[in-house]
Amino acid sequence: QVQLVESGGGLVQAGGSLRLSCAASVSIVSINRMGWYRQAPGKQRELVAQITSDGVTNYADSVKGRFTISRDNAKNTVYLQMSSVEPEDTAVYSCKAGDYHFNDYWGQGTRVTVSS
Repeated sequence: QVQLVESGGGLVQAGGSLRLSCAASVSIVSINRMGWYRQAPGKQRELVAQITSDGVTNYADSVKGRFTISRDNAKNTVYLQMSSVEPEDTAVYSCKAGDYHFNDYWGQGTRVTVSS
């Protein structure tokens, strides 16, 4: 069982920056891939960014060039650095971990609100 705890959400002005953290209860070296998802009011949850155990990343087109996902294996933490945020980035951001046995684990989410 993997427990994930997100932090770092809050209120930020458009054009500003925010860093989200996702701390895992196990060594993330044992986790195949970790990702950040978001769900805006009235919309479906979508993948924002993902990083594999060997560091391969992929991003939603809407955040490419603005967001960066990274992982610190020593701290068992994955980060999402958000820059040049836009009101459209307002959502609940959740962390997901997928292990090598095709199990998925989710955190409770952290809310990000971007004011215009």
